[in-house]
Amino acid sequence: MSTKKISKSVVRGDLMKKMIILILIIAIIILLTGCNMQIIDTKWAFHKAVINLNGKCFEVDVKSWKDYNDRAIQIIDNNGNVYYTSLNNVLLIGK
Repeated sequence: MSTKKISKSVVRGDLMKKMIILILIIAIIILLTGCNMQIIDTKWAFHKAVINLNGKCFEVDVKSWKDYNDRAIQIIDNNGNVYYTSLNNVLLIGK
């Protein structure tokens, strides 16, 4: 009889440990998303961009791009020209 009680308490202890770990993981994910942290990295592909610089709009073929703090963007076109401006001045175009 005592071995059955010990094994049940061991199983309950292991189950409680797993539940606590699961709750902690869920809490961390909720906190990170609440702080606007990106948990899953997504890759966005843009091939063209319409840029408005000093009132002039023009279209470029995008070789690479990088955004900074969701406010600024750096675009490198196929000719090697680098454009750094506010995201408000750019329209990125996919396929």
